[in-house]
Amino acid sequence: MTAALENIRVVDLTRTLAGPFCTMMLGDMGADVVKIEEPERGDETRGWTPFWNGESTQFVSFNRNKRSLSVNLKEKEGVEIIHALAARADVMTESFRAGALDRMGLGYEAISKIKPDIIYCSISGYGRTGPMAQKPGYDLLIQAYSGLMNLTGDPDGMPMRVGFSLVDLFTGMMAFGSIMTALYHRQQTGQGQWIEAALLDGQVAALSYHAAAYLATGNEPQRMGSGHPSLVPYQSFPASDGFFIVGVANQGLWTRFCNGIGRPDLLEDSRFLTNDDRVAHRSECVHVLSEIFQADTVAHWVEVITGAGVPCGPINRVSDVVADPQVLARGMIADIAHPNVPGLRVPGSPLKLTETPPSVHHHPPLLGQHNREVLQELGYASAEIASLEKSAVIGPLNGVPASH
Repeated sequence: MTAALENIRVVDLTRTLAGPFCTMMLGDMGADVVKIEEPERGDETRGWTPFWNGESTQFVSFNRNKRSLSVNLKEKEGVEIIHALAARADVMTESFRAGALDRMGLGYEAISKIKPDIIYCSISGYGRTGPMAQKPGYDLLIQAYSGLMNLTGDPDGMPMRVGFSLVDLFTGMMAFGSIMTALYHRQQTGQGQWIEAALLDGQVAALSYHAAAYLATGNEPQRMGSGHPSLVPYQSFPASDGFFIVGVANQGLWTRFCNGIGRPDLLEDSRFLTNDDRVAHRSECVHVLSEIFQADTVAHWVEVITGAGVPCGPINRVSDVVADPQVLARGMIADIAHPNVPGLRVPGSPLKLTETPPSVHHHPPLLGQHNREVLQELGYASAEIASLEKSAVIGPLNGVPASH
């Protein structure tokens, strides 16, 4: 099958997670992604624990389907290499501090003069405008600043970080969607453009109904554990041997639920007649159901409640997820041939297209692995490449994993 982005060239100046996740998805769809890394050190995540046969599990999770070019951007010749790449590119992505690349001659203004129709995507914490534009942004900081942490955790507990880097991943998806939209616009008009994807913007948008509820009522949304502000019961419950979730999202499901668990009397309880009643008497409803559920196992209740046609399921561990038949049937665990990691397996692409599906065609690159290949494509002679390596403008050829 033809890859949807097989003729798209991407110069990737992003690091850590949000940008690399975006460019990995572009690579999954067939784009030629050249990942620019610092010589010797490479992307910071190459040094993040844990390691799998010397390779960081962080790095291999977000960098398949890319070629690595290790370049010292503090050297004039290094900047010239990026200019040469940009002249042939369709997309450039970056996640530097505001103004840093402008000072190097690698900002949008300079690059658009070299390639007027380039799609240039800047990923940052707070955006390139506003009073916080100069501040660095990290997933944890934005989880706190955006209100996400204040809404996560038990009502009487501390604010909690979400269990994975949700902000970075959400921003990577935003950037991917924006780039695809800009490529379509360019196809129609011939115009390139500058794109921004800010971690804070994404999480303010994701506040959605919480923000709208506050703007409408003036009532500050509160932490509710696994509960939902508008629905009851819609949360986790303890069974005799663990926890599971129930999602009663409408009145019909409430009727099925009560009959299914053998408690039709709850349908007549004045506290629980309607969803509004159950929300008003949340603690009582949760208490009654918790006592019922602790009398049997997770497996029992999942079978009973699911059998009644009500959304219900176990709370899986990561070990459960990666071996789950549904996950495997969807191709969501990818096997990748890697020179250093026999049996490398990572989460696959969530993008499902029948005519142009994503694919894994290259393992996460070794540091500087494609220096010679990429520079030769740009017209550099072997002697020039050797000279660039000797003067430390580029890293060692046929790169090896960064030391940790």
